[in-house]
Amino acid sequence: MRVLVAVDSFKGSLSSLEVGKAVKEGIKNLCDEVIVKPIADGGEGSVEALADALGGTYVDAIVQNPLGEKIPARYALAGDLGILEMASASGLTLVEPNRRNPMKTSTYGFGQMILHAIHKGARKFIIGIGGSATNDAGTGMLSALGYEFYDEDSNLLEGIGENLIKITRISESNVLPELKECEFLIACDVDNPLFGKNGAAYIYGPQKGANEQMVKELDAGLISFASATSEYFSSEFWNFKGAGAAGGLGFGFVSYLNAKLKSGIDIITEEIRLEDEIKKADLVITGEGRMDYQSAMGKTPIGVAKIAKKHNKPVVSIAGCVKEDARICNENGIDAFFSILNEPMTLNEAMDENTTRENIRRVCEQVIRLYKL
Repeated sequence: MRVLVAVDSFKGSLSSLEVGKAVKEGIKNLCDEVIVKPIADGGEGSVEALADALGGTYVDAIVQNPLGEKIPARYALAGDLGILEMASASGLTLVEPNRRNPMKTSTYGFGQMILHAIHKGARKFIIGIGGSATNDAGTGMLSALGYEFYDEDSNLLEGIGENLIKITRISESNVLPELKECEFLIACDVDNPLFGKNGAAYIYGPQKGANEQMVKELDAGLISFASATSEYFSSEFWNFKGAGAAGGLGFGFVSYLNAKLKSGIDIITEEIRLEDEIKKADLVITGEGRMDYQSAMGKTPIGVAKIAKKHNKPVVSIAGCVKEDARICNENGIDAFFSILNEPMTLNEAMDENTTRENIRRVCEQVIRLYKL
């Protein structure tokens, strides 16, 4: 009996690889072979999952956070492939709630990460862009890569949200030459356009610190920047699905760097060749820290199950917490799911690494025993 284990991280407790190892420890004596494939859906933990799966190495760089303060940020390299998460340099969690202001925040530090990776030899990129603190449409990132944005008086503008409406001229004269050799694949699981009531400012601005007036100003800035960009490149990507992701960073990537936007779980399953392993498996075990109705909206377990069902493979999912509305997962390829908690305990106890490992081992052993009946 061959079992494939492809479980997302249990956030705050164990990484994807650590969860997989715990599953294997619990079931290895009951199976002929257990294959562990670290996995994620393009959000938090994706760098680690891909680095583990592809044999990548971690690289640290000093960059600017969304407010321009120097911080360490980490990404991974696997050959000429750079694996990055925007949030490690320009994420919302890097800014204290009382300092959040998308008029002032920038993706410049994220651009510094890309620049650092290019200098290290990266020419292909897989990038997760969830969780931004910004609404600069990627102008900060692009500025770090050599693009220049000017106002009507030819003043060079900083790449921040409040400057979008001032941009009247764009220059590529100092753009990093190596960018022409680079390919960008962006993990993006939202389909918001750049501006409008469903755009970046109105939907995501408030959680980044924008009040009602700021939202209106940011949306106007996005419209103005889209117009300037369309005029410069003779292209119109403002209504592109995902253009509004990460404060318009999706638009910046597609318009200026010829990037491709794709579902995070689809990118990762393809990169780690998960389908090849699923074809050879008798049973697939997947899961994540919390299973609920959102799990059915492109999260790891459903992404794994979708591939498994193409090949008529049974799928079992485990989770630290299972909500009542997780039943929808049964309609989306998960044959059965189980919480790893077997007795009452506090959240701190449940999140303890050793406790989580032991609970995973115990539950997965019983899953296999039941399956073998």
